[in-house]
Amino acid sequence: MKHLITVLFSLIIMSSTYSQSFYQLSIQSIDNKEIKMSDYKDKYVLIVNVASHCGYTSQYADLQKLSEKYSDKLVVLAVPCNQFGAQEPGNEKQIKIFCESKFNVSFPMTEKVNVKGKHQHPLYSWLTNKEQNKLGDFNVSWNFNKFLISNDGELISYFKSGVNPLDNQITDMLK
Repeated sequence: MKHLITVLFSLIIMSSTYSQSFYQLSIQSIDNKEIKMSDYKDKYVLIVNVASHCGYTSQYADLQKLSEKYSDKLVVLAVPCNQFGAQEPGNEKQIKIFCESKFNVSFPMTEKVNVKGKHQHPLYSWLTNKEQNKLGDFNVSWNFNKFLISNDGELISYFKSGVNPLDNQITDMLK
């Protein structure tokens, strides 16, 4: 009995300290298909929480340019969210039509999720929690916050909304 208790206690301790790697995460696409982060091995990934009715919405155009310019080494992943000023009120179909028609977006987009709070998506839990991402604790403070993952699955930087996707702070890391 004592051995069983020791084993159970060890399992509890191990599970509480276990953290997933970036490549173990997944999220549903805007078309309801699974996007596995493991599909992006050997590429940088720029994850951006987006909204269609925000002062930063014009960054979609530069995200598209960035995606095209670095298509051999970068994946831009747009994550719609309605947690900031209710600036993404539409459903996935409406969001997709808006992005494709207004900005010719061709990079992957996900389902609409929560990027903070009680119902935070596991991808954003990993991105914002130092215990998981090994870089730092981050607070997604508004639409168009950006997280850059290296080509080996490590979080290497976080950028607030005001940093343009084509800014040297981002592009220099991709060279």
